[in-house]
Amino acid sequence: MKYKDFYDRFKIDYEVVENAGFNPYYPILESGLDDPVIIDGKKFIDLASNNYLGLANDPRVKEAGRNAIQKYGMSLCATPVASGYSELYQRVREKLTIFLGLESSILYPSCYQANNGLFNVLLGKEDIAIIDRSSHSSLIEGIRGSGCKIRPFLHNDMDYLEKILKKAGKYRQAFVITESVFSTEGDIAPFHEIVDLCDNYGAVPVVDDSHGIGVIGKHGKGILDHAQIEDYNGIYTASLGKALANSGGIISGKRCIIDYLKYYSSHLVYSTSLIPAALAGVEKVLEIIQKEFDEISSKFWRFKNQITNTLTNTGYEITNSSTAITSIRSGSPLQTLMTAKTFYREGILSTPFIYPSVQFNEGRIRLIAGANLSEKTIDKVSEIFTNLAQ
Repeated sequence: MKYKDFYDRFKIDYEVVENAGFNPYYPILESGLDDPVIIDGKKFIDLASNNYLGLANDPRVKEAGRNAIQKYGMSLCATPVASGYSELYQRVREKLTIFLGLESSILYPSCYQANNGLFNVLLGKEDIAIIDRSSHSSLIEGIRGSGCKIRPFLHNDMDYLEKILKKAGKYRQAFVITESVFSTEGDIAPFHEIVDLCDNYGAVPVVDDSHGIGVIGKHGKGILDHAQIEDYNGIYTASLGKALANSGGIISGKRCIIDYLKYYSSHLVYSTSLIPAALAGVEKVLEIIQKEFDEISSKFWRFKNQITNTLTNTGYEITNSSTAITSIRSGSPLQTLMTAKTFYREGILSTPFIYPSVQFNEGRIRLIAGANLSEKTIDKVSEIFTNLAQ
């Protein structure tokens, strides 16, 4: 094969972008997550990032990162199993474990790596993975790499899930996998019911709480807090790069599982450890959540409700979200990009989802109003949406 033939296989179809005259992906930010953010020298209201608690640019979090850099430098330039396992790494993973109320935890460079690195260690061809069909691609890809039997169940459908579990006894082990908060719709898994079904049928529940940790639950501790689950016997994963405002991923659960992953998860063993600034940032965010969650959450909920009410009153079709996510049903890929383009033109940065992230004509535009935004900014958002509807 000639080089040209090889490289010609990787041409991207830009038809929908060209028809819309707009490409919303990979925007180049010239600022931190301020209010406003700067793109191409212009001011934008950030409704795109997952900065739920508004702490990504908080002076206290930045100071914690600077102090960590002063002590440890930018990186320990090693994997955790080698010399990248600092006292800071150990302290943060212990604090996260206590925060979640679980036995033990391990930290990965990202939750994508955590989800990919989990299943090929714990699952094999003798096992079955039963997964909510709307789950994140990192979970799906991780399961596929394990070689196990895969059975999707209808989104949040407990009757359908139980039907599959009743037939799963022939496998060595069944796993039930879901997200806590589904990131495109904003709905929450009935996780207490899932755990009860797993207990009844001897399955292991696995939940990705990336959009739940720091956001849902009475104390902001995520899905286990929200569902009031104690003595959780399953496996827990989450991103440290959304509400926790830094980077990295976590796997938590029984100590025997975490100890096993420490030596057998290649995604951990062969990846450079989380940088000290991110670890220190997570530590500071946990401290802030424990002291200020009620005040912060009341703010982002107020913002979410104002935006949702404005969109509903001006004719937009909104998903049934019970979280801080507001998601607009936007139709075809072209309709979705054109709507996002209109928002962008008015100075609002949003997150459009088109096929294959969602079904072909089921586009979504996700809006998240972080607690760092001002009341004046949210009033401006409402004004823009109202004017666009006229």
